[in-house]
Amino acid sequence: MAGERLNFKEMCARFDVTPRTLRYYEYIELLQPEKEGRSRFYGTREIARMTLILRGRRWGFSLEEIRQWLLIYESEGTAPQYHEFVRLADRQIEVLDAEFATLKKTIEDLKRARADVLKSLE
Repeated sequence: MAGERLNFKEMCARFDVTPRTLRYYEYIELLQPEKEGRSRFYGTREIARMTLILRGRRWGFSLEEIRQWLLIYESEGTAPQYHEFVRLADRQIEVLDAEFATLKKTIEDLKRARADVLKSLE
């Protein structure tokens, strides 16, 4: 919605983050809310950035990678930002594929061990 504006408490609730997390994202300059006295307000830009930050975290990107990625948009525009995203995504997909293979092997090992124990109980 155009012109949407959330206060600090609403922003925490909308994104299910703690006040500490939100303040930290401001401290490392991922977010830059409008300030009126001691109150903070988050407009559509900050809401969109928070969405991207949380997606990036879910995908395993570091906060510094996310910060740099957001800065690219501000300084160079959409196309360079998209190229950087593809680079980061390719790298992270490799990492997640390796973790998945390890996890799959671990599950198989645990199932075999469980079966062996059940067999010995019979």
